[in-house]
Amino acid sequence: MDVELLEIRDFLASHHPFDLLPGGVLDSLPKKLSVRYFRRGLELPPKDTDQPYLYILRRGAVELRNPRGDLLSKLAEGDLCTTACLQVDVTLTLTGTTAEDTLCYLLTCADLAKLRADYPDFATFFDHSQRERLRKALDLMQLEPTTSGGNLMTVNIHDFVAGRKVTSVPLEASIRAAATAMSEARVASIFVMDGERLAGIITDRDLRTRCIAAGLSFEEPVTRIMTTNLHTITSGTLAFHALITMTRLNVHHLPVLEDGRVIGMLSTSDLVRFQSANSVYMVGDIHKARDLEALVALSAKVADLQVQLVRSGATTDQVGQAVSAVTDAITTRLLEMAEQELGPPPVPYAWMAAGSQARREQSSHSDQDNALLIADHMKPDDDAYFAALARIVNDGLNACGYVYCPGNVMASNPKWRQPLRMWRKYFNSWIERPEPLALMHSSIFFDLRAIHDPEGMVGELREHVLDLSRANRIFIGYMVANALKHRPPLGFFRNFVLVSGGNHDKTLDLKHRGTVPIIDMARVYALTTGQPAVNTTERLEQAAKYQAVSQDGAANLIDALELIGALRLRHQAEQLRQGQKADNFLAPDSLSGLERGHLKDAFSLINTMQDYLEQRYQAGRFG
Repeated sequence: MDVELLEIRDFLASHHPFDLLPGGVLDSLPKKLSVRYFRRGLELPPKDTDQPYLYILRRGAVELRNPRGDLLSKLAEGDLCTTACLQVDVTLTLTGTTAEDTLCYLLTCADLAKLRADYPDFATFFDHSQRERLRKALDLMQLEPTTSGGNLMTVNIHDFVAGRKVTSVPLEASIRAAATAMSEARVASIFVMDGERLAGIITDRDLRTRCIAAGLSFEEPVTRIMTTNLHTITSGTLAFHALITMTRLNVHHLPVLEDGRVIGMLSTSDLVRFQSANSVYMVGDIHKARDLEALVALSAKVADLQVQLVRSGATTDQVGQAVSAVTDAITTRLLEMAEQELGPPPVPYAWMAAGSQARREQSSHSDQDNALLIADHMKPDDDAYFAALARIVNDGLNACGYVYCPGNVMASNPKWRQPLRMWRKYFNSWIERPEPLALMHSSIFFDLRAIHDPEGMVGELREHVLDLSRANRIFIGYMVANALKHRPPLGFFRNFVLVSGGNHDKTLDLKHRGTVPIIDMARVYALTTGQPAVNTTERLEQAAKYQAVSQDGAANLIDALELIGALRLRHQAEQLRQGQKADNFLAPDSLSGLERGHLKDAFSLINTMQDYLEQRYQAGRFG
């Protein structure tokens, strides 16, 4: 291939949607293109053409303006001007003008139509609007869970039993000794060993049917009730095959061997729990935990839960709900332990979660944000009790992996451990005098949810706050301006704006510049409509219902939140799988060309919605 044609071919192959075409098609495409230069200030597409073309920007820039002359977007290298070839396109209402000397490759609309007909994936780019492309991408992500280890077909038995202690008794042991060992280890089965050799197993069912129901003395040897006709599996067996084996043999326990040595017991409960891929079982175990050590052991599984949910194709909202439910359960159990240690509280209180836990949008082991609300009739001496309770819970959460809040937004901080009347004063002050620190506190504490609140005091506080904020337009204006400080990392030419320098150089901050802008807008909508929802998706749905935002606008933001959240969780799952600490910084090079396009669509939609919000509340007056 001619060097110039090869250069064009490589250019196309590196830009979406041409990267979706087969190599042979890309090889032939350069010969179908024509090249044209445009001086600065000329209309694009031009009117002096022999036929309509698709314009592929090779160099230069094009400004797109609406009929009023407002600059709405810019096209840069690799972008397409599709106006002449598509009958339905958002750019039809826009006028393009070259902002600098520009070089374009021209593909006839007839050739483009043939490519679209022959290659459906390529055609998708042109068939859907930005919003529809994003929706379709989400549908595909939810239909296609990631491949490694997400189901019984891909996980081997070693993953189930690794790290477990093998509970056994010798051949000479009594039934009582075996039952005692099972009770102490909290297991439903036990190995009976003849030296290093596996002689048999005893299960709960054996104790019931062969001992108690048969009237056998507990002092009889275990050989009287143990199962000796054993079926075993090796640690490399796929979980699916183990399930089939257990079903075929009608057994609920299978000893697992590795190099002829017993390394654990697989039960049907293990497989059911894995396949269920939810937090229900973990929450049940947390409520039964006897001490902090047991909670720490259970909380160590949260990262695995997140990874498993992501691999099984769970949505961002589902992952957030599941992980937050586990954190709620750990918090509740720590409160119970604190009350067992300190005695009953002198007056009623409410434990409040803030931030992502309150919104039920946590990923594994986020920082802790919490506060205490105490009944107004507390006495000064009562604070010693609540200080001790807060310390036990905050320390316990930290031990469980929910590290102390860097900003000290925790119940152990006396400032955030106050009676209801003081919380009312806090919010009154923040709303009536919206200074920068007040706006920061507002962003944290407007996302509140009660974890423990037998008297319903948090609902009373929330009702007061919503009534006060909804009536204060100046405060809302400041909250809007505050919500617009985090902008998506998208340049004017639809190029990514990457983190520069530091440990996350050349990455995208998917949290602060991806999901946070949506969370902030949803909070503003909730405050303006006085709706009590805290979860971001629920807030956006209610905002649409009460016409604070259009139905399409809310749907676009929910889709953008889901797509960015899914990419963030997938990135974290891969880090956790490799034993790394999860973060929010994604290298765009790790995405496919198609994914980068979808992410740009999501960022662009957020930008658009932020512009609408700014115009509606004239936020520039408060910035």
